[in-house]
Amino acid sequence: MKRLLLLLCGSLMLGGATAWAYEEIQVTDGGTVTGKVAMTAGKPIPKGFNLVTFPDPVYCGRISTGTGWRILKEFEVAESGGLKNAVVWLADASKGKPFKFEPPTIEARDCRFLPFVTVVRDRSDVVVMNMDPVMHDIQAYETSQLGPRVLFNTPLPMNPHHKRFVSAETHEHLAGQPVRESIQMTKGRRFFVMQCGFHAYMESWGLAVDNPYYQLTDSGGGFSLMDVPPGDYTLMAWHPGVGTVLEKKITVPPKGSAQADFVFESPKGRRSAHEIEENPHFGPDSLGKTLDIRPTLELQTP
Repeated sequence: MKRLLLLLCGSLMLGGATAWAYEEIQVTDGGTVTGKVAMTAGKPIPKGFNLVTFPDPVYCGRISTGTGWRILKEFEVAESGGLKNAVVWLADASKGKPFKFEPPTIEARDCRFLPFVTVVRDRSDVVVMNMDPVMHDIQAYETSQLGPRVLFNTPLPMNPHHKRFVSAETHEHLAGQPVRESIQMTKGRRFFVMQCGFHAYMESWGLAVDNPYYQLTDSGGGFSLMDVPPGDYTLMAWHPGVGTVLEKKITVPPKGSAQADFVFESPKGRRSAHEIEENPHFGPDSLGKTLDIRPTLELQTP
């Protein structure tokens, strides 16, 4: 986590906050920007978290490997190589179509923050809600020249009428009291990450935008930005699992289209301190009692 946050520090200035306020105008001759974001062949080593080292291993183990490990699912790559949930945006769009933005809601569900990648508006709110019968805690950070800076650190309330989790077969998802926090990014910073203070494998990454020309890529890696005023722009692409930002210069003609594709290199080697290692002395029975950790919701594979 820390390594990726520091790596992003060098990339953030590429897509740093603009110096102007966005101006809404009537776009009559706008064009379209389309393309695809892909990732090179090669499956990255997944981040694995031993469930017995964190609270609620039985409940959170409903999504696990069956051997006591939870895998952080960072990448969704199509057979064609298309990368889902990369964010593509115009970094220097100073005017254009109306910029209407509803604060997104991030759910803690099944010991995951969903969605894994989201887009927020700087100086706007994000809503986080606990749907699990276990406690969670929000720790949100942005990057800065001195490293990570805390955006907020807030307990995530559990529904008071939530029946405490008993078994993998009987549980409920009841919404706890929503927590509303404001995203206040420092100058030139766009990216932030939320992590649960109790369950480190719960991550959600965000990008703060200052204009409406952005999109998360679909299941095939595709994107399309509509009603873009004619002109020259810098198109950016980012995915939190890669840790780098790509950019391309494009020209949007009046009532025409511009095409731009991006290819991220698949991360190689060990990516964090969390790596799956099957060790009988560090498994579900290592606490001196038998834990019934069963992947009843999803069986994960490394």
